Amino acid sequence: MSTQALIDAKLKDDIFQKIIQFVSSSKYNAFLIGGLVRDIFLYRNSKDIDIVVEQNGIEFAKALADFLKVKTITVFKTYGTAQIIYKGIEIEVVGARKESYSKESRNPSVTIGSLTDDQNRRDFTINSLAISLRAPHNLIDPFDGLADLDAQIIRTPLDPDITFSDDPLRMLRAIRFAAQLGFKIADTTFESIIKNADRVKILTQERITVEFNKIMESALPSSGIYLLDEAGILPLIFPELVELKGTETINGLSHKDNFHHTLEVLDNMAFTSNNLWLRYAALLHDIAKPATKRFEPGTGFTFHGHEFKGSLMVKDIFKKLKLPLNEKMRYVQKLVLLHLRPIALTKEIVTDSAIRRLIVDAGEDINDLLDLCKCDITSKNEKKKEKYLNNLVQVRKKIADVTERDKLRNWQPAITGNHIMETFELNHPKDIGILKNLIREAVLDGEVGDTVEEGLAYLKTKAQELGVTLKN
Repeated sequence: MSTQALIDAKLKDDIFQKIIQFVSSSKYNAFLIGGLVRDIFLYRNSKDIDIVVEQNGIEFAKALADFLKVKTITVFKTYGTAQIIYKGIEIEVVGARKESYSKESRNPSVTIGSLTDDQNRRDFTINSLAISLRAPHNLIDPFDGLADLDAQIIRTPLDPDITFSDDPLRMLRAIRFAAQLGFKIADTTFESIIKNADRVKILTQERITVEFNKIMESALPSSGIYLLDEAGILPLIFPELVELKGTETINGLSHKDNFHHTLEVLDNMAFTSNNLWLRYAALLHDIAKPATKRFEPGTGFTFHGHEFKGSLMVKDIFKKLKLPLNEKMRYVQKLVLLHLRPIALTKEIVTDSAIRRLIVDAGEDINDLLDLCKCDITSKNEKKKEKYLNNLVQVRKKIADVTERDKLRNWQPAITGNHIMETFELNHPKDIGILKNLIREAVLDGEVGDTVEEGLAYLKTKAQELGVTLKN
């Protein structure tokens, strides 16, 4: 399909027909620009509409809102922009402008400009494409952005040193687009990113994290993270990942490069799930290996307790990245803490007791945990890999069988803290927890049935051993 045919087909959509009708009967010179235009030629759906106007953008937006019978618009006077929500579609309008920047901030000084000025200030050639909203709706492409789309190249319209120094967020966006679209960053553009990497220090963490999350949500997130590392940006925004890099050999015994392993696990997870937080669990599952690495003569390198320490590190990393400190964080902590458990079960005869403990500890997240464990099997030894994968299948079957038989998902013992307080003289509140844990373990081991009567009878037999007395 020709360029004009693609444009004409897109503009047949109801929303564009309404906007074109408004523009045609108005005084405004308005153009579609940015991601929506780019996505037309990539055959991608784009819900958001960006319009640039060669007059007052806010005035245009208000008049368009009236025409569309939209009562509320959001206005950003500082930048001369406004946002309209029409039938769930976000329409952002900006007056064409020139921008100038200071070294200390990515917030520009803005003056009125032309469409050409506005295209000059865009981050990449593929985002500088514009379509006139007046007939004949021709494509305006001053920087050969369409050719760059065909060649799958990301480059800046103007001098990349100026582009990235002015607004260093564009460096992260370049890498994010490369990861999302599978494009290559032009050599001169990437060299400039390396040169200006230190400029990311002026960015807010929130803006950095938005871009990093989009890399994490891409089809092959490792491609973006490798680019961040190659550019020298990763050590500035996520040093904990960089610390995973490298191998060491002592007496002929080595360990794998945990950075490459982590990104392989992350990509495996990207093929498995679109869940951002499950992908974060993959990214952070071995994050504490540098802190727990030890060399044991005759054994080699060990990382004992890295799952426990890693689960503790999750909170600090989420805080630093300004990620939510809520159930999402706790979900990632849980999966990092438990990620070795199913693999351990593949190496031994699996008992019902071990399976019960895993089901209870993982709760509703058991299937996600098993997915993480499957993605964590990255051995280059194909026979070893096949063995672990087959064993994990058997663990899944065993979990399904025990779950169905014992109804253990989100299980808690029948005995509550109130039962314990009513039965025993306790010297300290923590004694309740000790007794609850004791009965929990006994039920999971199959030593006692999960009823209040059987549980209390069992605890009474342990009373003297535990140093507690029965109430009269």
